Amino acid sequence: MKLGTDRIRQIILSLRNFSRMDEAEYKAVDLHEGIDSTLLILQHRLKAKSERPEIEISKDYGKLPLVECYAGQLNQVFMNILVNSIDAIEESNAKRTYQEIKDNPSRITIRTSIVDTAWVEVAIADNGVGITKEIQQRIFDPFFTTKPHGKGTGMGMSISYQIVTEKHSGKLECFSTPGKGTEFIIRIPLQQQVHSAISTQSNK
Repeated sequence: MKLGTDRIRQIILSLRNFSRMDEAEYKAVDLHEGIDSTLLILQHRLKAKSERPEIEISKDYGKLPLVECYAGQLNQVFMNILVNSIDAIEESNAKRTYQEIKDNPSRITIRTSIVDTAWVEVAIADNGVGITKEIQQRIFDPFFTTKPHGKGTGMGMSISYQIVTEKHSGKLECFSTPGKGTEFIIRIPLQQQVHSAISTQSNK
């Protein structure tokens, strides 16, 4: 019972951290907390099943300062990308035996780092089916999806692109090799221009 209640408490805290419903404005946050909360919410899709071993998560976290962002929205981007990675891995695993997966484990790698002292980068890579150049060019288009009818709306990556580029003045890129896997790279400024402009004006 104690393990169960601890687990429930952990999930509730993660959901609260993930949604950040009480934080509508830009706020300086720990991005690693947001990523970890998202992973905990997705734990049921990562853990081992009868037909396959667990999907391994490899974290290569850099030393990041607090980052100014809409935390809830950025967590939604992490969620959309990670769900796509899991779907791609499951599609790849459908063609492999349990032993083949065990010998070459399914893995999602998450790397964070500071770029040029003013930007933070979050790279999320999987070793799933990968996507062709043609699909890469359309992946951020509204309503575009490669998933079966009824499984995907085609809005997840489009919304993610808007959140990163329009809400955070950042960049979201996709790199992929069919049969090898896919990597999404998110780059956002450590400080948003809104605040930079205000602080500049107040110092005059």
